[in-house]
Amino acid sequence: MTGTHHDVAEFALIDRIRARVANRGDVILGIGDDAALLQVPAGKHLVVATDTLNAGVHFPHDTAPADIGWKSLAVNLSDLAAMAAEPAWCTLSLSLPESDTGWLDGFLDGFLALAAQHRVALVGGDTTRGPLSVCVTVHGFVEPGRALLRTTARAGDDVWVSGTLGDAAAALDHWRLGTAHDEVLRARLDRPTPRVALGLALAGTAHACIDISDGLMADLGHVCRASGVAAELDLEALPASEALRAAYEGEQRHALQAAGGDDYELCFTAPAGSLDDIARLAAQAGTAVTWIGRIVAGEGVQVFDADGQAWLPSKVGYEHFG
Repeated sequence: MTGTHHDVAEFALIDRIRARVANRGDVILGIGDDAALLQVPAGKHLVVATDTLNAGVHFPHDTAPADIGWKSLAVNLSDLAAMAAEPAWCTLSLSLPESDTGWLDGFLDGFLALAAQHRVALVGGDTTRGPLSVCVTVHGFVEPGRALLRTTARAGDDVWVSGTLGDAAAALDHWRLGTAHDEVLRARLDRPTPRVALGLALAGTAHACIDISDGLMADLGHVCRASGVAAELDLEALPASEALRAAYEGEQRHALQAAGGDDYELCFTAPAGSLDDIARLAAQAGTAVTWIGRIVAGEGVQVFDADGQAWLPSKVGYEHFG
């Protein structure tokens, strides 16, 4: 681990975290007791999501502490975005090889910077000694009947994706190969942007939604299975950044876009003919979106190249126990 090493007790680490945490009016009791007391607004459903990030699995060992902090919250906020939920609170559990206050301060710099952007209050958690691992649970609100789900895609829907695909997977590829990394690509891996504003904007218009963590084909496949439908995607329509186009071309680039993972973009379905509405909502949210295909009757996700031929990468998506 990096940073200045100052061995302090667990409760001193907790006090160090508590001293930097912002509050909200709906936090009755935050860090410092056995549990938090929180006020859920009347007429809202509580939305809860949890993700764990482990060193060497979810982020390279050389990742800066501030970037680990940012990403650990971002991937959870991305889940709330996919549900069209407004973020509110979070808890944080840290497993640390040692009580390194320099590392912790850097981690909090990134974590709390993103929390401030979305008015998220850190209300509790845990610290323990062990391999570097970060577990975050986020809580948000959504009006009844407004949540975006995986089960509600319909045959005839268009399929859309936010942002660009493949950048984070490309950065991981560079890291694994030990090649010089592109700063733009590495930033997409280390500091993904949770599309919270877009998720909130799509409620009431989009039919189904999921965030892309394991790869477009794998994650859209979850939607198709849950909804009892299939998807047909246009390979050439998949959006790519200039940095990705400069670093990869052809089959390599397409594989990163379709199956690479770690994008944390939103993939959603919406009624055919709603292009103008989607464009307007995306503009309001300040997020680019791209049409990439359609939902059809059947099973699975198929991708077609420019010649109309079925295309399949060597691996469809990431599996922890595959």
